[in-house]
Amino acid sequence: MSASPQTAESNARLASEETAGGSVIDLAFTVNGAAQQVRVEARRTLSDVIREDIALTGTHLGCEHGVCGACTVLVDGQPARSCLMLAGQAEGSEVTTIEGLARPDGTLHPIQQAMMDAHGFQCAFCSPGFLMSAVALLDENPEPTNAEIREELSGNLCRCTGYQSIIAGVERAVEIMRSDDADTKTDDDAEGATS
Repeated sequence: MSASPQTAESNARLASEETAGGSVIDLAFTVNGAAQQVRVEARRTLSDVIREDIALTGTHLGCEHGVCGACTVLVDGQPARSCLMLAGQAEGSEVTTIEGLARPDGTLHPIQQAMMDAHGFQCAFCSPGFLMSAVALLDENPEPTNAEIREELSGNLCRCTGYQSIIAGVERAVEIMRSDDADTKTDDDAEGATS
C-alpha cells in the first residue's frame, strides 16, 4: 500500500487538529488503481485529500457546494461530488479521477478522444467533472439517447459553451466505443477461426 508522504504542512495541520480536540483518521482506499493510505482530519473532503494529500490536481473545485460538478469523481464506479463527500466515506473504496481515465500507455479513454474530436470544451475547467459523469453514463448505458446524455450531464455546469459540443463529444464517444467493440469482435472472430 502506498502511503502518501506527509509534508511538514500536513503534519502541522494534523497536530493543530488534534490539539484543538478534532479527530484525525487513517484512511485506506484505492485511487486510479493505486492503494493509498493517508492520515487526515476527519472533517476533510475527498476533493481536498485527492488534490492536496495525493497530489492529483485534475479534480477541480468550482463552487465547493456540489452545484457545478467540476469535482466529480467515480467512487466504486458511481459519480460523486468529491467536494461534498468526506474523505472518510471513501474508506475501502475504489476512486477514479480524471487522471485515471487514460490507459497506462497514454492512449486516451474514448471519452477524452471524443471530446477532443468534437472540440467539446473551451477553457476546460469543467471538463474533469463532465468526463467523469459521461464515463459513468457510458459504463451503465453504452448506447444512450441524446435525451439521456442531456439528463446525465445536467448536473454539470460549463460557463464557456452552449453545451452542444459537449453533447456531441459524448455522442462521438459512443461511436468510438462501438467501433472499438466491433474491432475487438472481429479480432476475436479471426483468432477463433485460426484456433
